[in-house]
Amino acid sequence: MNGIEAMEPVTDQATRAGDPITLDEAQSMIVSVTDCGVGISRDDADRLFKAFFTTKSGGMGMGLSICRSIVEAHGGRLSASRNEGHGATCQFVLPFHQETRYD
Repeated sequence: MNGIEAMEPVTDQATRAGDPITLDEAQSMIVSVTDCGVGISRDDADRLFKAFFTTKSGGMGMGLSICRSIVEAHGGRLSASRNEGHGATCQFVLPFHQETRYD
């Protein structure tokens, strides 16, 4: 939804979002979602996954923080980066197998 919403103000180029899924040698699944929206500012990049940080007027700032917590609880990692030109890419990596942890 973040990618779709980021593309709403873009009117001077075609917009599309892609979501390739790949597998790597480390027995992990990598899911990347790339959009052609307004991108992530340098100032916002460091705060993007912090709870209560939002760039949306009606946002709560919890979505990406919760997503990162869920991915990390399953032994993965979640990241976002600016694209060259327009847009951003969010990516998460999850291992195929992980020993059960009891905390």
